[in-house]
Amino acid sequence: MKENIIKGVLTAAMATLMAYLGHLVIPIIILAAVMLLDYGTGIGKAWVAGDLSSKIGVIGILKKVGYLVIVAVGMIIDWVLQAGMTELHIEYNLEFLFAMIVIIWLILNELISILENVAAIGVPVPKWLTKIITKLKDHTEEKAGAETSEQEE
Repeated sequence: MKENIIKGVLTAAMATLMAYLGHLVIPIIILAAVMLLDYGTGIGKAWVAGDLSSKIGVIGILKKVGYLVIVAVGMIIDWVLQAGMTELHIEYNLEFLFAMIVIIWLILNELISILENVAAIGVPVPKWLTKIITKLKDHTEEKAGAETSEQEE
């Protein structure tokens, strides 16, 4: 009986989350996965270097929580824009524009960090792979800057 209640509550919570977040669910899951990979490879890097520290580990966790706060800020900006445009009777159909840009940027940032961590462990990492991810991150920053400039005008 207790197990069914827990399953029901989790199912309701996930359904609510899916209904609200819509197309952000998969990018958020990917972000969570790369954050875990980065944390794990960071621990591996520290262990190989002999620098494993619980204090540094906690700081790493706090940084990951900060990433989620940044995503939430992007979502709030999207909500404020949507609400403001609706109030002004202006058609605005870009759901979660800023949140998606933030998530993409963070995923790329985490991928770069993962490659740096595994390289420090001694795994050969193709330089072209790091360059491609870095270019994608830079391109995302440029496009996001262009989008916000257009929004301001």
